[in-house]
Amino acid sequence: MVMIIVFLIPLVFLINYWLIYLMLSYLFLFMLLKFSYDINYLYISYFFGIDLLSYMMLLLSLFICMLMILASMKIYNNNNNLNYFLMLNLILLFSLILTFCSLNLFVFYLFFEISLIPVFFLILGWGYQPERIQAGIYLLFYTLFASLPMMISILFMYKLNMSMLFMFLGSLDSLYMYMLMNMVFLIKMPMFFIHLWLPKAHVEAPIAGSMILAGVMLKLGGYGLMRLMVVFMKIGLKINLLFIVISLIGGIYVSFICLCQSDMKSLIAYSSVGHMGMVLSGIMTMNYWGMSGALVMMIAHGLCSSGLFCLSNISYERLLSRSIYLNKGLINLIPSLSLWWFLFCSSNMAAPPSLNLMGEIFLINSLISWDKINMLFLSIMSFMSACYSLFLYSYSQHGKFYSGMFSSLSGSLREYLLLFLHWVPLNLLVIKGEYMFMWV
Repeated sequence: MVMIIVFLIPLVFLINYWLIYLMLSYLFLFMLLKFSYDINYLYISYFFGIDLLSYMMLLLSLFICMLMILASMKIYNNNNNLNYFLMLNLILLFSLILTFCSLNLFVFYLFFEISLIPVFFLILGWGYQPERIQAGIYLLFYTLFASLPMMISILFMYKLNMSMLFMFLGSLDSLYMYMLMNMVFLIKMPMFFIHLWLPKAHVEAPIAGSMILAGVMLKLGGYGLMRLMVVFMKIGLKINLLFIVISLIGGIYVSFICLCQSDMKSLIAYSSVGHMGMVLSGIMTMNYWGMSGALVMMIAHGLCSSGLFCLSNISYERLLSRSIYLNKGLINLIPSLSLWWFLFCSSNMAAPPSLNLMGEIFLINSLISWDKINMLFLSIMSFMSACYSLFLYSYSQHGKFYSGMFSSLSGSLREYLLLFLHWVPLNLLVIKGEYMFMWV
């Protein structure tokens, strides 16, 4: 599979844009058919192997990269360095797949950092406003700030265990090691207080950049924490409390910040911080429900958030503005698109039958069993997520529409396909929810 992507990279200069999309969809179907749910590990080798967690993340990466090509029609129409865009897309997919399949801590770290570079270039090359340079620098330096300490701590772990394989990592009881190792994941998640790069990067990125950031890049942090929490079990019992409190209170703050946003993309980006705060708390409880719930919520958020970014981009391409004050009354002009707005906003606030609901049920179970006082935070967060989702929907669809809009703004088949492909897995995966429990 990796070789297919490696050989696709030079082909972007020779073959059609849509053929790359087709190849990735074939690859996605191929991966979908290859897995058996009976076993813990698949395709095991010296450096690489997949278990259920890696497999779900890998499918998500493939799927989102495929949809990025479908969403970036504007780049195709304007012929805006099309080949280089596709090349970055494939390099990013390559690094993500190797990150998720790695069994070796150092290889994981290496590709974790490599995946930052294509996103940086996506924001710098195809972003919308001049502030994209600042956004790219934010993204780069926030992540790089914590990554060198992580490399040093990995080498220290190698000295202790004489191995870097995930299976052979011994238990550690050091606060320094805990912070050095996990800080990079907390920034990537992003945890409240170190989340400031995320809204900036999202707002300035092109639609493809926003999709991959929301869909997969935030999940790298959760994935890394899930893999390494086993190592920090002892120290985790003492210190995880702090991160759970920060995440839950931060989630409430961020929910209030969402209600103040006038930029649609910014609102969706801030809602991501709230959702991922919940995932982080679930992982930090270190119990079975929390881990499974975090996996479900990461997949649900990847699909839902990416779909919402696609919707805001569809509005942006029509009106050339992402302001909530200009994107009003869209139900009068694009009524069929209002249905999609409703479906994604309802999924975002964890309405049934979305995967978000299942993830939230798992996480609420895990957090309340961990400490009953969490009920207070979780109830406010759930209520506020409904508030900002309804705010986004009602403001953009109802009201008097802006006089500069035309009745010829209706959606195209490609856009409906794009939204359909986001929404269907988000609501059909619930039927087979029991598989999400199997990897722990």
